[in-house]
Amino acid sequence: MLIYAHRGASADFPEHTMAAYEAAVSQGADGFECDVRITKDEIPVLWHNSSMLERAGNRGIIAEMTYEEVARAYPQVLTLDALLDFAMKNRKGMLIETKHPVISGNRVEELIVEMLDKKKALQKIPVTVMSFSWSAVEKLKRLNPEISSTFLLHKFTPWFQIKYSSATSIGPEIDELRTAPIKALRIKDSGRSLNVWTVDDDADIKLCERLGVEILITNKPEHAREVLRYP
Repeated sequence: MLIYAHRGASADFPEHTMAAYEAAVSQGADGFECDVRITKDEIPVLWHNSSMLERAGNRGIIAEMTYEEVARAYPQVLTLDALLDFAMKNRKGMLIETKHPVISGNRVEELIVEMLDKKKALQKIPVTVMSFSWSAVEKLKRLNPEISSTFLLHKFTPWFQIKYSSATSIGPEIDELRTAPIKALRIKDSGRSLNVWTVDDDADIKLCERLGVEILITNKPEHAREVLRYP
């Protein structure tokens, strides 16, 4: 089971910052997870919420601000371009989540596909693009069928969406597998692998190991390695 750092080693450092991803490397993570939104001038940046209020105390909306404005409000902001370079340098895999719904529609997927192609990233590291949006996953498939994808699940995602998704892996929240571990077996029987989020507790980490989860996404990569007794 591979261990990916959720927004970096975000239990110890501010999420989505270079410090968090540098710590993920030192903590032995196999790869990085990140959320991506695009600014008004189409720069993909690592950001979870639509606004800057929670992280930066700024009421600005990422999609309505230029990259320069975002960086002025939060100097630690990290671009996807910079994180990809860092991941390739350190030979770490990437899970890139595109956030939806957004006013730019599927433009974020288009920009990511262009960036991965320009950097030849798929030839250098494992890269998977993820989304809770079924249509975003399907758009990605049309843009470049060679890019691995993960369909992320909400609590009430209907099974038919999972069944007919083109995604190569499925991403349930750990709460779902804790209450209904049979769901993991059903997903595997459909021919897809499991990327599970966000797994920090000892019992949950061990549950994922028993269920044959391929990628465990955690805020605490070092702790996960210790629980699993990885060298």
